[in-house]
Amino acid sequence: MGRTVVVDIEAGRIDGMRVRTIRKVASTFGLSSEMAVRGLGADADRVLDEGHAGLLGACSRWLTNLGWRTAAEVSYSEWGERGSIDLLAWHAPTSTLLVVEVKTELVSVEATLRKHDEKVRLARTVAEARFAWQAKSIGRLLVLSSDQTERRRVAAHASVLDGAYPLRSYAVRRWCQAPHGPIEGLIFLSNVVDRRRDAMRGRRERIRVPRKVPAEHECPS
Repeated sequence: MGRTVVVDIEAGRIDGMRVRTIRKVASTFGLSSEMAVRGLGADADRVLDEGHAGLLGACSRWLTNLGWRTAAEVSYSEWGERGSIDLLAWHAPTSTLLVVEVKTELVSVEATLRKHDEKVRLARTVAEARFAWQAKSIGRLLVLSSDQTERRRVAAHASVLDGAYPLRSYAVRRWCQAPHGPIEGLIFLSNVVDRRRDAMRGRRERIRVPRKVPAEHECPS
């Protein structure tokens, strides 16, 4: 790999380069390179990930069953910061607000942490203005798709994620049942139940083959 390649990357001249080359240069300096597709008014994961809505719904149902009130895709625009909170959950008995970030694919840890932090900082103002929820404590919860790929990614970035989301698994579920004070947690959820239900529904749908009309009832040609 020549010095010219590095100089071109530093200057932003990457249009003709292969992604593999860019990633190789980045890894040499201990960095990672992530590609992102941007659209108008929508994040890449909303546009490209069909499982996002399913995982969001599964999380909403889980918290609702535990006595939380939830609001999905709560948009905000405060002091030049804009975005959408995946799931804003409210536990009235304890006046606890939970800011949930849902990811079916953990592409960039840095971007996820930065955006989640922004949402938590603005959550109190947004919740009070939109729903008249006056929170005594605010927690953050990162919800990831329950598959081996995401578990490996979390393990690979454990040094960062353990500090940002120290509570996991059983501890998160127990807190959500009886919240007390703030929380910083990570949990894996699956919407596999919904997919199985859809699959079963599909099996029940039978295609009816029309019976042949007897000759005596056929219309004359």
